Parts: sequence; C-alpha cells; structure tokens
Amino acid sequence: MYDTKPVISERVNHWTDQLRLDSTIAELKLNLSEIDVSLPGKQLLKLFSHDDRLPGVILLRDGEFVGLVSREYFLEMMSLPYRMDLFAQRPIEQLYEFVNVNWLKLEGSTSILDAAKQSLERPPDCVYEPIVVDLGDQSYRLLDVRRLLVAQSRLYEIATIALRQHEADILELNQRLKAENIRLGAEVEVTRKIQTMLLPHATELSTIESLEIAAHMEPAAEVGGDYYDILRHRDQVKIGIGDVTGHGLESGVLMLMVQTAVRTLLTHNVTDPVAFFSTLNQTIFDNVERMNSDKHLTLALLDYTVQDGCGHVTLSGQHEEVIVLRQDGTIETIDTIDLGFPIGLDEEIASFISQTSIKLASGETIVLYTDGITEAENSAGVLYGLDRLLAVLKHHSYHSAEEIRQAVIADVKGFIGLNPIYDDITLLVLKQR
Repeated sequence: MYDTKPVISERVNHWTDQLRLDSTIAELKLNLSEIDVSLPGKQLLKLFSHDDRLPGVILLRDGEFVGLVSREYFLEMMSLPYRMDLFAQRPIEQLYEFVNVNWLKLEGSTSILDAAKQSLERPPDCVYEPIVVDLGDQSYRLLDVRRLLVAQSRLYEIATIALRQHEADILELNQRLKAENIRLGAEVEVTRKIQTMLLPHATELSTIESLEIAAHMEPAAEVGGDYYDILRHRDQVKIGIGDVTGHGLESGVLMLMVQTAVRTLLTHNVTDPVAFFSTLNQTIFDNVERMNSDKHLTLALLDYTVQDGCGHVTLSGQHEEVIVLRQDGTIETIDTIDLGFPIGLDEEIASFISQTSIKLASGETIVLYTDGITEAENSAGVLYGLDRLLAVLKHHSYHSAEEIRQAVIADVKGFIGLNPIYDDITLLVLKQR
C-alpha cells in the first residue's frame, strides 16, 4: 500500500516544466504510504527500510486518518537505547504517542506557493516534516517538503520569466505609443497651424477702415474648438464667433469646417440669414454624422456695413450675449438665445433663425466672447462671470479696441492665477471709428 518509486531521483525538468503559477500541490508527485496503528512497530521499520526515500507514513485507524510518522522522527526515536526492542512488537499507536509532532495537513487544492509559505512558517524543527495532502474521500498522500521547495523555486523562475516578458511587452508598447504620440502630435501640429493660418491677419483687418479690431484666441489644448473670423466681401464685412463643444483635434477640425462653409456661402453671395444658417447647418450636420461624432457648436454671425456714417450690424445665430459699449458709458447686452440654434445638433433649424439690428455711433464698441472667459475658474472654483467682464469693459470703454482687449485678458489671467485653463478663451473687440 505504499509507493516505492523514488521521490526526487527523476530529472527535475521532467515534472516542473508542466507547472503553472496557479498549480496546486495535488499536481506534484505524492507518496502513498499508510499503515494501520494497530500493527506492530516493526512494520514501520520495514516500510522505511524498503524505501530509503520515503519521507513518512500516514497512520490510519480502521481507515480513518490519525496522523503521520516521519522518517526523521522515527529513526531518531529508534536510535535511542532499547527503543527498537521496546516498540518492535507493540502497536504503532503506542509508538505514535512518543513520536507525535506538529504535522501540517493541507487540501490538495492548495496552491504550491501557499503551501510552501505555510510549510516554512512552521517551527524550525518541523520545517522539513512531510505534509499530509488531503485529496478528499478519505484519500491521503504525503508530500516531501524538498519536492515542494523545488516546485516553488520553479514557479519563481516562471514568474521571473513572465515578468521579464511583461516588461519587454510594456517597453514595446511604450515605444509604439511614443511613435503614435509623435504621429498624432504631428497631425495636431498641422491642424493647429492650419487653424492659425486661417485666422484673420492684422493687415487684412486694417483694410476695414471704419472699425478698430482687436482679437485674442487661446486654446486650452493644442487645438482649440473656438471659432472667430472676420471676412470682407465687397462692401460687406461678416464677423463670426462660435464655440465647438469640447476642445482638441476633433473640435478643431469641426471649427475649420465651419470657417470654410461660412467663407463659401459668403463668396456665393448668400445674404439671407435663414438660408445661410440652414445651408451651413446641413453641411456641418452631415459631416458630424459621417464622423460619428457628438460635437456641435454655438455660432453667431454679424453682418457689418456703414450707413450714413454709422456702423450698422445685423446679428443672427445663437451664442453668448453680445455686449455693446455706448458713447454715454452705458452697456447693452443682447441675448442671442432666440436668434438661432446650435449648429450640427439637428438636421433642420430654419424655424429657429431670427435676426436683430445694432447701430454703432462713433466710438461705440461691440464685444464678442466665448464662455472660456465667463466660465474661467480661480483656485477656489469661483467663475469669472459676466458681471466682472462688464465691469472691466465699462471701466475701459473709452479706450482703444486693443487696450480693451489687453485689459480684459489681463484681468481674466489675474483672476485665474495659477489655475489651469479648462476651456478655450476667445475675445473679439470691434470699435466704430
């Protein structure tokens, strides 16, 4: 009833190569060596003499597990004077009372690593005692601790190899990500440059003799989602300001689409605001669907002409409130909520488009902005707000367009402090000469 095969003599790689990090002790080579405690002690000696590599013997009583006798303790006890003669003919149960040790019994489903840990946590004189493996249904085997430690060593080797492979995979992934980031960075840089190139230049703005114009656009990311443009076509000037949801590459691309569509419609002399916005919206809506994107934008368009020596502005489209600084120091705000509808959000917006008119006397100013200004946060989470913007504008209303721009941006930056910019900041100041 015992296994006479050598425990450790076969090549280690023959059985350790099949191990995994989650392998259990039931997968290891186990000894089947058991004896009933009613038998005389000489039967134990016979078992140990028959197999000099047998780590121990499981003791049973009528088929029930009682304990174990290890080779080491048995031979130590039998080496004492007269001990062999004393116990040779007596039942093993009496011998067991003298050689009983703090044995360890584990279920076969215990992982190799956990079993090794529990084995090594035993008292020093018990560390190398064999472990009883309970396979269920009153089936028991013995595990030589040396075999367990060899298996543990192999698992550490497997884990080290896996870790090195994992590190190699991470290194390769990092290199691929680096290359991808370089590629995306190049794409973003190209888009940013295109976006910057399409902004109106100072020389272009200087040709609009009846207006002082100052503009500021600062993206929160490399590519902004804010839109502004000033386009001259014959005797008309079209001024646009908008804000694409979010920022980054996708928002920037959508902004470029809007700029192109606005210029195209202006070039083709589309002057009716309903037709202008409907066509623009349909173009953007179709492209957003093709992109499988949820982006859209607010957009206000101002048509500026000079009539009877005064500036005349027709305003349409939905965006932030338009601010007008009057000659007498008063400030007007024009709500655009009823003048349009977000672009690209719905396929048909013609019924939402309306317009209103603004007259500008000499020295009066229109200020356009995106919510990156009014929703700028300081370190306490407080928003800059429209009231603070109006106060700065009122204080500098008699200054030049450029001085007004500088004052607003300086105040916003001072308010933000070291807090990061979470949204694109755009400001457009138009002052009637």
